[in-house]
Amino acid sequence: MAQTFTRNIDMLALRNAYHGATIGAQSLTGISGFRHNIPLLGGIHHVANPDPYRGVFGDDTAAYLAEIDRTILYATSGRLAGMIVEPVQGYGGIVELPPGYLKAAADKVRAHGGILIVDEVQSGFGRTGDTFWAFEAHGVVPEIVVMAKGIGNGFPLGAVVAERGVAESLAKKFFFNTYGASPVSCAAGRAVLRVIDEEKLQQNSKIVGAALKEVLLRLHQKYEIVGEVRGRGLMLAIELVTDRRTRAPATDAAADIFERTREHGLVVSKSGANRNILRMVPPMCLGMADVAAVAGAMDRCFQGY
Repeated sequence: MAQTFTRNIDMLALRNAYHGATIGAQSLTGISGFRHNIPLLGGIHHVANPDPYRGVFGDDTAAYLAEIDRTILYATSGRLAGMIVEPVQGYGGIVELPPGYLKAAADKVRAHGGILIVDEVQSGFGRTGDTFWAFEAHGVVPEIVVMAKGIGNGFPLGAVVAERGVAESLAKKFFFNTYGASPVSCAAGRAVLRVIDEEKLQQNSKIVGAALKEVLLRLHQKYEIVGEVRGRGLMLAIELVTDRRTRAPATDAAADIFERTREHGLVVSKSGANRNILRMVPPMCLGMADVAAVAGAMDRCFQGY
């Protein structure tokens, strides 16, 4: 859609990003562990992700933005189709974009003829607590938003929302989905949206998420292996390191602790390029009454570290 609308080819994506498993989505993904050893699409350029903890430029947001300029200057034709971004990198390890980055990046991309595509598959539908969409925290409105997971609550459902002018660029193109616009799927999605609103699950994500983050911060204080705690709402992560000074990834320990979480009844996931990050992205109906049980289980999982 972006290439058809802009009549340009080059796309920007972030290192450490995850966008899916099809050939196009793999090509946009910036983690080797999620890419198959096959030819992928051309015209895609990965720029350094602005990660204050592990990024190549540390917490220097201006340096990451300058990298966009350099990439456009040296790696593209100078004309862009767009840039795709997760406001909070999901499988990359819950890495949130720093303030000011997304709006400035969008301005640079638009100045070169491109549009902004935001991937809210993991961060959307109130999960981050403060806003319904994670991009709302950055003062910018994308031309395209892709969404799934939260919209169906386990029911297979995804959607692409675009500005009318952008979407209409595909009007004369052959494009369809075999199961697109299924009445049953749409009814399920509508019911989920109603429950999120009626049961105030966005507010719940903010409140319960803050309590869970305190649990993880206490683990950080107690166990040297925890290098950083990050995230907001019910989208949280802890990064495990063998040394807090060097920040060397504790991949083996992460695998061990991950197995322990399963034994103690918790559902977390190993994540990040080095598989040293434990993500907590629980159901948005998780209550304050559950926090103490999670805290006890997590503490037992870290015993010995």
